[in-house]
Amino acid sequence: MDNYSTHNKMKLGFGLMRLPKLEDETIDVEQTAQMVDLFLEAGGTYFDTAFAYPGSEEAIRKALIDRYPRESYTLATKLICTDSVNDEETAKKEFETSLERTNAGYFDYYLLHAIQRSNYEKYDRFHLWDYVKELKEKGLIRHYGFSFHADPELLEELLTKHPDVDFVQLQINYADWENPGVKSRQNLEICKAHNKPVVVMEPVKGGILADPPAAVKEIFDAENNGLSYPSWALRFVGSQENILAILSGMSNLDQMKDNLSFMKDFKPLDEHEQEVIRKAQEALNEEKDIACTGCRYCTKGCPMDIPIPDIFTVENRKKGSPEFRTKREYMIVTQDHGKASDCIQCGQCEAACPQHLPIISLLEKCRELEN
Repeated sequence: MDNYSTHNKMKLGFGLMRLPKLEDETIDVEQTAQMVDLFLEAGGTYFDTAFAYPGSEEAIRKALIDRYPRESYTLATKLICTDSVNDEETAKKEFETSLERTNAGYFDYYLLHAIQRSNYEKYDRFHLWDYVKELKEKGLIRHYGFSFHADPELLEELLTKHPDVDFVQLQINYADWENPGVKSRQNLEICKAHNKPVVVMEPVKGGILADPPAAVKEIFDAENNGLSYPSWALRFVGSQENILAILSGMSNLDQMKDNLSFMKDFKPLDEHEQEVIRKAQEALNEEKDIACTGCRYCTKGCPMDIPIPDIFTVENRKKGSPEFRTKREYMIVTQDHGKASDCIQCGQCEAACPQHLPIISLLEKCRELEN
């Protein structure tokens, strides 16, 4: 296996899941290209997209691949087995489609996407572990791995069964470090034990840690050091061992500039800063906010077309918000979709949720927004 350090000059990776949008909801390729320019100029190389990210692979072709030499960056994309993928041919076709969308020629990193208890057997049944090895042998991918949303026991099983995996993508952030539904710390330790480098996803937990609850903000603000809230989250992750890249789903130029300001010349957290993070973790544990990251896997098969993450966002922001604003925001996100009260409790969403949230009971709570 190649030395990964020669690939990634900076730990920050550009996550392409939440790219800037135009008024018509299409991706703003021009602004994305400007973000790409800043990222590369600062020494960034790692770009992460996926077959399942709408418009992302096509956008990065225009913003990056058509504009820069192929050897000047590394590109990751992913193959996912959703409920609609019911045969081996359909699953394997995703690679060909990703290659066509990007015109990248090959992928530096290729992942089996969003593996969890509810779907991991599908990747075996469709022979996808063997498939990625074949792609690697053909030179169509350089390294293969998987992104993971489950318990340490399954992670241990997969790494034991597939010892030639090159890397693993894990959800790691200070909010989920000891979260019993995510178990970030334990999963990271298992990868270290198997000598597998880790790509980090959700370092700011879908934006939650970029705009944390008031109690957490007070802790960081008391330091009076001018550091942004996302910087605390990203530096916490970057201070861990065995990290290949930290994916930040930056959505505009300002977010890119902020991330680069502290990641370009990265400094790990010192002992005092580690203690500040521990206080922030304690404050988060006292909060009752819904820990949704907005990945939207839950919405794809919802028979009632309920915008679950959007409803949870309104519920999370209810604290400190005037009642009329909360009602208005709820009305906006549900006006062309189902409401929380439309839930038929089929359980599809809970099976798809990487955070293992009790979505059905949470939606019942959110019905109060309709009154």
